[in-house]
Amino acid sequence: MKKMVKKSSIKELKHKSRRHSIKEGIFAAAKGSFGDYYISPFAIAINASNSLVALLSSVAGLLGPLTQMFSSRLIEKHSRKKIILKAVFFEALMWLPLIIIALLFYKGILVNILPLLFLLSFSLYIILANIGSPAWFSWMGDIVDKKYRGRWFSKRNLIIGFVSVVLAISASFFLNYFKENNWTMFGFIILFSLALIARLTCWKIFKKQYEPKIKLKKGYYFSFWDFVVKAPKNNFGKFSIFRSLLSFACSISAPLLAVYLLRNLKFDYVTYMIIILSSSVFSLIVLKIWGKFADRYGNYRVLGITSILIPIIPLLWILSPLPVYLIFIPALIGGISWAGFNLATGNFIYDNVSQQKRGLAVSYYNMLNGIGIFLGAGIGALLIKFLTVSFIEPLFLIFIIGGIARMLVVFWWLPKLREIRKTKKFDSSKVFKNIIFKQARPTLLEEVHEIMSVKKYLNTK
Repeated sequence: MKKMVKKSSIKELKHKSRRHSIKEGIFAAAKGSFGDYYISPFAIAINASNSLVALLSSVAGLLGPLTQMFSSRLIEKHSRKKIILKAVFFEALMWLPLIIIALLFYKGILVNILPLLFLLSFSLYIILANIGSPAWFSWMGDIVDKKYRGRWFSKRNLIIGFVSVVLAISASFFLNYFKENNWTMFGFIILFSLALIARLTCWKIFKKQYEPKIKLKKGYYFSFWDFVVKAPKNNFGKFSIFRSLLSFACSISAPLLAVYLLRNLKFDYVTYMIIILSSSVFSLIVLKIWGKFADRYGNYRVLGITSILIPIIPLLWILSPLPVYLIFIPALIGGISWAGFNLATGNFIYDNVSQQKRGLAVSYYNMLNGIGIFLGAGIGALLIKFLTVSFIEPLFLIFIIGGIARMLVVFWWLPKLREIRKTKKFDSSKVFKNIIFKQARPTLLEEVHEIMSVKKYLNTK
């Protein structure tokens, strides 16, 4: 009887934790909408060079996973909750240096070195933002049952994505107003202050969240070198190599999209943010469909379908400068494909890694992924600085190179992966017919219901 009560109690605690996690995610989305989305525009506003803007992704790609690789072992000596609470608190405080940089630029103080100070402050922010990632990934794996991970994470991502889109677009109107009145830096100061407050709210919510105990047996640890050596011989290792190489290919051109839209096409902040976030809107529309699809037919199948579309995205960005085209072609295809790919990626890791090794394995996975981003963005930064051709705009050529690189990675590495979870037999004609005519409408209605229930999570005590 006591065991039944205990199981019931733990089940209820996990349920409350999942609700708290969605609430925390809403404020994390607010932090991103007011802060993270405007990192590159802020760098451009303080006259950072194109190569430095590209280096932001390179720095984030390397420092983030490197931090995770070392912080993953903190789980051995400290509770995951304690690790995350400290990391989130100090991460929130790192918005203060960026606020100071904006104020110094407005006053005309140290203007020439502010881009470098910004890069240094951003680097420290990335380190603090990633310390708790392995602990969080491990923690979430213990409060979300594997039977409905696809559906639950798609639900969480849907709500977070909706909040993110609404707030980021609202912030763009706000920032554009300040720019038109020559108060751009004050606009950034207010947005970054809101990002700080939102992240501190996340810290407060984490304090309420239940953490299941985790027991780490002797022998669970394996070094990064062991992981790399064995990677080509196991499914998760091959997947990690595939993801890191794809990140390398994507990072050649992706960080330069902000430069293309703001400097080359000279869009204002509102147009820029609408184009960028339209991809997120399309992601929200199909997210729950991808979640159900992954639960039924497997994450590998989702990776296979979406990976076919990802290589053509950078090529589509350069075909037309019209905002309507940019929203309904590259942003639409990108939103649909990345929604499924990112959802399947997280679930694929959960499926292939045991509970004890989850935090360690994801830190090594992210390390490989980060190396790919670092090298890819570094190449992009070098190309935008030194590439000089007369027959085509250099930025266009970089986008073409990025698209070809993605294509080579997908066609070489994707066939090497396999699904380890038991799934339903996949019949493309029946499956897509079922999705289009039977699942899409009720799923979209469910998504509308979830979006309308945001207030419910904000009222959770």
